[in-house]
Amino acid sequence: MMDETDWRAQWEQERAERQRKREERHRERAKRDRAAFGEELWGISEEHRAATLDAARLQQFGLPVLQTEGALADWLGISLTRLRWFTHDRPAETTWHYVRYVIPKRSGGERVILAPKRELKALQRKVLDGLVSRVPTAGAAHGFVRGRSVVTNAQPHIGKHVVMKLDLKDFFPSITFPRVRGLFIALGYPFAVAATLALLCTEYDREAFDRDGTRYYISIGQRYLVQGAPTSPGLANLIAWRLDRRLSGLADQHRFTYTRYADDLTFSGDQSEAVSHLLATARHVIQDEHFVVNATKTRIANPNTRQIVTGLVVNETLSTPRPLRRRLRAMLHNASKEGLEAQNRAGHQDFRAYILGMIAYIQAANPQQAAALRASLARVDASPTQP
Repeated sequence: MMDETDWRAQWEQERAERQRKREERHRERAKRDRAAFGEELWGISEEHRAATLDAARLQQFGLPVLQTEGALADWLGISLTRLRWFTHDRPAETTWHYVRYVIPKRSGGERVILAPKRELKALQRKVLDGLVSRVPTAGAAHGFVRGRSVVTNAQPHIGKHVVMKLDLKDFFPSITFPRVRGLFIALGYPFAVAATLALLCTEYDREAFDRDGTRYYISIGQRYLVQGAPTSPGLANLIAWRLDRRLSGLADQHRFTYTRYADDLTFSGDQSEAVSHLLATARHVIQDEHFVVNATKTRIANPNTRQIVTGLVVNETLSTPRPLRRRLRAMLHNASKEGLEAQNRAGHQDFRAYILGMIAYIQAANPQQAAALRASLARVDASPTQP
């Protein structure tokens, strides 16, 4: 017959075994992909919910094959628990991974910038470098694309009879979490991985609210691509891929040229009679692709007016606006008499570097115009008025 000591030892052993099995089941459950990803899950299409891994498509783009959230965490170099901490989707958070500030718009109003904090920003850079930047953008996209710039965006429109410009309203905020998740699914990722990546690259604007000594950050509106995250420009270009392809095809039909730099859309051609139909159809395509035209910024410029594309004049040759060059010439002329620093009325920390930056900008558009300005700066440097 088992004595009390043996019975207690067996009972302790069995209890420890039950505890071990419970913890093992808990760990296994924690490793499984989440079924729900927060309030944005409501209204999701069955097609997205049922999305599975498409390894062949991922390999076509040279993207990492990630079957589960755990595989994504390993690829990012963090624990699954840490990844989920960064990808909660709650209307109220006590920890916010972003710093919010606003900058004034030239056209009035304010632009909200949400800058990710250091660790989240590092994770987003991994997603940008190892995933987003590997997917090709449409040929018409020039903003935030390596090897392209405002200059390459403007060059196709030089010397055209008519230049038509449209602006997309709230470009980044209009690209919401479901659209980003849909992009990752289209690239070949299963639902859980696509949703986690989309949560990692999007955020709400939030307002701080204090209650019972605790600060909460309350979500406002929808979750979207925020200005400030390194992944946002590249993701926006990929989501606008279909828009660019459709508008390029529309431009070709009318023998026009189309380019896009972020939210600035430009069409140019020599058939003025086609402009009305082109504009009406472009607006329809933009709406169909879930973007919104800012009607107050639509511009049509003929040869007898200054035609400007992304800040550069394209009437006959590519150049920067004449007032900019005049201002710089006057600044250098005065500097030859009074010294360069005497012209630093805006208080730039390194005024000479600022001047060189302006000349480099002018040179990128028109090297001949920049050469005379460089010569003027050299004369200022050699002037006895310089320290």
